[in-house]
Amino acid sequence: MAGNEQRNSDILIIGSGAAGLTAALNLASRFKVTVLAKGQLNEGSTAWAQGGIAAVLEPGDTFENHVEDTMVAGAGLNDRDVVEFVVESAPAAIAQLGKLGVPFNQDGDTLHLTREGGHSHRRIVHVDDATGWAVQEALLKAARANPNITLVPDMVVIDLATSRHEARYSGAGNVWGVYALNRATSRVELFTARATVLATGGAGRTYLFSTAPRGATGDGIAMAWRAGARISNMEFMQFHPTCLYNLEVKNFLITEAVRGEGGRLINPQTGKRFMTYYDAARMELAPRDVVARAIDAEIKRYGLDYVHLDISHQPPEFVKTHFPNIYEKLIGLGIDMTKEPIPVVPAQHYTCGGIVIDRDGRTDLPGLYAAGECTQSGLHGANRLASNSLLECFVFGESAASHIAANWEAFPEPPPIRPWDESRVTDSDEEVVIKQNWTEIRRFMWNYVGIVRSTKRLERAAHRIKLLREEVNDYYGHFRVTADLIELRNLLESADLIVRSALHRHESRGLHYTIDYPETLPEAVDTVLVP
Repeated sequence: MAGNEQRNSDILIIGSGAAGLTAALNLASRFKVTVLAKGQLNEGSTAWAQGGIAAVLEPGDTFENHVEDTMVAGAGLNDRDVVEFVVESAPAAIAQLGKLGVPFNQDGDTLHLTREGGHSHRRIVHVDDATGWAVQEALLKAARANPNITLVPDMVVIDLATSRHEARYSGAGNVWGVYALNRATSRVELFTARATVLATGGAGRTYLFSTAPRGATGDGIAMAWRAGARISNMEFMQFHPTCLYNLEVKNFLITEAVRGEGGRLINPQTGKRFMTYYDAARMELAPRDVVARAIDAEIKRYGLDYVHLDISHQPPEFVKTHFPNIYEKLIGLGIDMTKEPIPVVPAQHYTCGGIVIDRDGRTDLPGLYAAGECTQSGLHGANRLASNSLLECFVFGESAASHIAANWEAFPEPPPIRPWDESRVTDSDEEVVIKQNWTEIRRFMWNYVGIVRSTKRLERAAHRIKLLREEVNDYYGHFRVTADLIELRNLLESADLIVRSALHRHESRGLHYTIDYPETLPEAVDTVLVP
C-alpha cells in the first residue's frame, strides 16, 4: 500500500548528523522543521568521527596556516575563497558547540589541541577519541528539546519530489520535498516543504572496505543527480590509511591522531619503518593519500594482509589517556596497543566530491540545499585535510539555514504532489538478486576503482555498471520498493558517477592516482558532471 498523505512542514531536512541538525537548530527559532533519518537518529557518519574538529585557537597558529594546509592537502583544487570562509568560521563553530554542552578535552583553562597528518600546528579540538559521538549526542539533545523540530527515524528516502511530480505540472523545476519508505509500515509517504536540505552523508559503501556506516550509500548524491543537479569531483574518494585489520570486526577506524602522537608504520615482514621510502620529510604525518598509497604499495610488494601501526614506545598511561576508546576496543580483541603493534589496512573513508553547492549551500535546483559529505563545496579539493569534515558540516549547515531564513518570502508553498503509485508492481520474489548485486558492486569498485587506478580497470568497472543498471532498473520497475532496493539503486548510481569522473580526469592529483597518467597537470580543474 502507498500512503496518499502529503505531510507538509516549512523546511525538510534529510539526514540527522552534524550538517542536518546544525541546519535544523539554526532554523527552528522561526520555522517548523522536519528531520528525516534513514535509520536511528544517531546512526550516521557523525557519530563515527573519532579525530576531532580543526580550528585555529592557539596564539602561534593563524588562519593563513590552516588555509595553506588545506590547499596543500587538496592538491590545489580547493576554492580558496571557500577555504578561507570555512577556516575563519571555525572558532565560532567550536564556541557554539561548547554552548551546546560538547565536553571538549581541556588543557588547564584552555582547550586541549592535538595534531593530525597534514596540519602544520596543533589545532584539533577533540573529546578523547570519540569526538563525533559527543557532538552527535549534544546536537540531538538540543533538537529533541526544540518544539519546532520533528525528528522522524526509519524513513528511507526514495527520490526528491520535483515539478515533474506536481498534480498540475508547472515546469518550474522546483524541489518540493521527498518520497520516503517508512520502514515500520512498509508504506511510501510524501513529505513536502518550501525548502529541502540534503545532509545525507557520503557514498563510502560503494567499496568493499570502508570505515563508513552501513547507510552511507550515496543517497543524496544519487537523488540530486536524478533530479537534475550537477555532481562534481566524485573521483576523489579518500582512503583512510589505518583501519583495523580483523576478520571479526569490520570498519573499526584507528584515528589519524595515533600517528599524530608518535605512532610508527612498520612492515611486519621486514620489521622496518617504511614511510622513509615514500615521504622521508613528513613520514607518518604525510597527508592521507600519500600514507594510504604507501601502505597499499607495501602490502602489494610483500604480499601482506596488513601492516603494523606501533605506538607501544610511548608510556602506557599516555596511550590510555589519549586513546581510551581505541585501547578498550583493542583489549577486547586481545591486542594491547601499549605493548604491541596494531594490524591495519587502508579503507575507503570519505567522499570528497558530491552535489555542487555555493557558499550558501544552494544546489542548481530551486528550493534544494545541501551540506556536509554529500556536497562538493570547494573546501576539500582533491583530498580532505584531517578534521575539516565536521567543521564543513557546521559551517554549511548554518550558512544554508541563514540563506533560507533571509530569503523566506521567495519560497512558494508546495503545490499538490502526485501520490506514490504502486498500482503496477508486486512484492519481490528474488531478494537474493539485491544482495548479489550489492556485493558485486562493492567488490569491483574495490578492485578496479581503488587507491591505484588504470584506464583499463575503470573501463571494466564501467562495463559492469552498464550491465547491472539494466538489471536494477528492471527490478525497480517491477517490484515494490524495499530499503535494500533503494540503497542498491543509489549505490549503483554513485559507483557510476565515481567511475565516469575518474575516466574524465587524465592526470594524477590528490586521491586520484592512475598509472596511465602519473603526472599532475599544471592547472587544477574540477570534474563537473551535468545530468
